Amino acid sequence: MTVQGFKDLGTSTVDNLLAGEFPRVGILATITGGSYEKGTVLSKSDGKYTICSTEPEAILAETVDASAEDKQAVIYLTGEFNLSALKASVDVATLTDKLRNKSIFVKSNQGA
Repeated sequence: MTVQGFKDLGTSTVDNLLAGEFPRVGILATITGGSYEKGTVLSKSDGKYTICSTEPEAILAETVDASAEDKQAVIYLTGEFNLSALKASVDVATLTDKLRNKSIFVKSNQGA
């Protein structure tokens, strides 16, 4: 039901990726090798970023499909992020110490 003078703009979904106020540094980067969801932990190789298995470098800030060709997307180099919103090819909890060394802090303070 719409009240007179107001317009229904639809619904919104809460973004649970961010988990704190530690400064986030975002840059535009080249993503390669697959289709990735927002919150994917990335590794860097030959100047391009792909899903992480061992050496994390960044967090993907937006969903991107780079399976057919490399794409540009925003990534976070620092910040505080919700563990339940992060994705990687391994258990993200095993990467938290390496992420912390990059000023990427992982918290378990929000539901998925």
